[in-house]
Parts: sequence; C-alpha cells; structure tokens
Amino acid sequence: MDDAERAGLRERTRRAVRAELAELALRLFVERGYEETTVDDIAVAAGLSKRSFFRYFPSKEDVVFGDVEELAGRVAEAVRARPAEEPPWAVLRAVLREWGERIQSAQGDAAVLRLIESSPALRARLNQRRDAMRDRVAIALCERPDSGLDAFTADLLTGCAAVALDAANREWLRCDGAADRTDLIDRAFDVMAPAS
Repeated sequence: MDDAERAGLRERTRRAVRAELAELALRLFVERGYEETTVDDIAVAAGLSKRSFFRYFPSKEDVVFGDVEELAGRVAEAVRARPAEEPPWAVLRAVLREWGERIQSAQGDAAVLRLIESSPALRARLNQRRDAMRDRVAIALCERPDSGLDAFTADLLTGCAAVALDAANREWLRCDGAADRTDLIDRAFDVMAPAS
C-alpha cells in the first residue's frame, strides 16, 4: 500500500468515525436534550476521550450541523454552473430544487430540526451558518458571466430564496414529512417570484 492509498484509507476511516460519532451525539441530544448533554456524555457513550471528540468536531454545536460549510461551497458552484442567460431568481430556484434535500439532510431529520428549534444556542448557530451560506451563494450569483448583479441585489435575492426554503422546510415539518419538499420549494418560489 503506497502513501496515497494509506492517506485515502485514513480519510475514509476518519469520515466513518465522524459520521458514527455524529449519529450517536444526535441520538443523545434528541433523547436527553441538547443543553443537558455534555461533550463528556458523548465521548463516554462513544468510548472516546473528550480530547478525541474534539479531533472530529471543533464544538458540540458542530455535531448538529455536519458538513454545512462544504455543502455551501458545492451549492455556490452549482449557482456558477447554471446557464449564463438564466435569470438570477430562476438560478436560485433550480439550484435549491436540486440541492434542497441535501441542504436539509445536512441539518438532520425532523427530530433534529425540532431539537434545533427548541435550543437557542442551536438556532443561533444555524442562523450563523445560513448567513455564511447565503453570502457564498450571493457572491456566486454576482460571479456568473454577465450577471450584472450588484451585491445588494444578489444579497436580497439570496435572502428571499433562503426564506422560501425555510418556509418550505417548516411546512414539511408541520406535516411530519408527508409533503413533497420539492413541491413545497416550487410553491414558495412561485409565491415570492419577482414581478416581471
């Protein structure tokens, strides 16, 4: 086995342990409550030291939000890759239709979303992460060929798109996941579509 293969194996092992640790922590958060569950509790349940926990996650909040930052970069790339002639609102709609499920999955299932809604610390972190994602998408909108968008307009459009996605996700939660999330995203974008 050469160095590249060993490095690849280490990275796959790290991802697997990280995913297992996140699953365990989320289960504890849902069962006991986020504030009531400590990093020590998670480490003990996983058979790790507290120090080992922090090798995988910089903070307890980061367990809940997984790889949202990596996802933000991929969403921004999807925005840049849309056809140049496509209007910005149509770009956002197409990308969020395509990525909406993955964005939601990065934030967890319905139980985790309810956990986030019930915890002020998690809501604050979620808003911070959403703002960072929105900023990256707004920059990507401006960077599209011949976009002609200024920062204000790009920020406004991505903010509206984020509200549309949030409304679709809240409706999905209200109906316990019975509704089709893509249909809800379409409905939200239709309601908020800019006048021609």
